[in-house]
Amino acid sequence: MRKILFSMALVAMASPAFAADQHYNKAVKIGQKAPVFSGIPAHAPNGEEASISLSDVKEDVVVLAFLANHCPVVLANDDRIIDFVADYKDKNVRLVAVCVNDIPEDKLPGIKNHIAEKKINYVYGYDETQAIGRAYGATNTPQFFVLDKDRNIRYMGAMDDNTMNESKVTKHYLRDAVDAVLAGKTPPVEETRAVGCSVKYNKKG
Repeated sequence: MRKILFSMALVAMASPAFAADQHYNKAVKIGQKAPVFSGIPAHAPNGEEASISLSDVKEDVVVLAFLANHCPVVLANDDRIIDFVADYKDKNVRLVAVCVNDIPEDKLPGIKNHIAEKKINYVYGYDETQAIGRAYGATNTPQFFVLDKDRNIRYMGAMDDNTMNESKVTKHYLRDAVDAVLAGKTPPVEETRAVGCSVKYNKKG
C-alpha cells in the first residue's frame, strides 16, 4: 500500500498545473524586483568553497533554483538542470542553486558530495537561515525563478511539464522563459505551480 501511495504521489507531482490568471506564489509576483541575497555559503563545481550573492552575478539573466539533495524529484531533474546550464553557458545566463532544508543530507557537506557524484556544473549553496527561501516564497524543490538584467522576476515555477519523466515533457517552461527574456520579450508562461518535495522550514522562522 505504501508503494502504491508513493507511486500515486509521483504521478500527481509529474505535471504542474497552470492557469494564466492564477498566482501560486504568496510572497513575490511577476515583474517585481527580486529579493536581494548575499554571502550564502556554497560549493563551486570543482568542489571548492564559494559564496552566492545576487550582486556578484554579471550575466543578463539569472536563474535561481531551489533544490534539495534528498528529494527524488530533484534527482529526477539533475541531468536536465546540468544540460540547461551547459546549453546556456555562452548565452549570458547564470544558474545558481540554493537549499534551505534543515536536513543533514541537504547541508553543505551533502551538497559537496552531490556536486562530485553528479558532476554538477553550477554553484550550489546552503542557507541555514532559510531567509532566501522565505523571501522568494519557495515552497517546493525543484523550484525556479528567472530574473532579467534589471533583476525583475520574469518567471517562477517548474522547469517543465513533467518533473519525473523527461521523455514525456512537452512544455519547457524554464527554457522558453529564458529565451524570451534574452530576446526582450514576455515569457509565454510566467508562472506555474512548483512541483516536488516541500521545503522544510523551521517553525521558529
